[in-house]
Amino acid sequence: MDWVWGIFQDYVNKLMEGESGTRLDEEALFARFLEVMRQSTVTVLVQIPWQNSIRFKGLARYPVPEAGELLNDPPAFLHRTFGGGKFKLNFHHGWHFVGTRNFRVDGEPQWQAWPEIDV
Repeated sequence: MDWVWGIFQDYVNKLMEGESGTRLDEEALFARFLEVMRQSTVTVLVQIPWQNSIRFKGLARYPVPEAGELLNDPPAFLHRTFGGGKFKLNFHHGWHFVGTRNFRVDGEPQWQAWPEIDV
């Protein structure tokens, strides 16, 4: 799950600097990271070619504390749940966008029948 820290690192550093005015040690930073993760969501979107561009269909939104399988092995979870495609995982802390990560998963798309969620 180190890849998730890479997405949240700058965001958590900025939060901590804003709260304390200075950068804190690694232990405090990690504790704040875990706190932010408990309050965050991850949204799964899939890329759909559209005319001469692309658009994204929202498939699911999970509270991060309930997304262990997705965060531990994203390609396996995405393949098992949605089939193949080009997926985007967007992380939010409350209303704040934290970051994104893309995954390309081989296989037949099974997500086409999924209803689109509002993103």
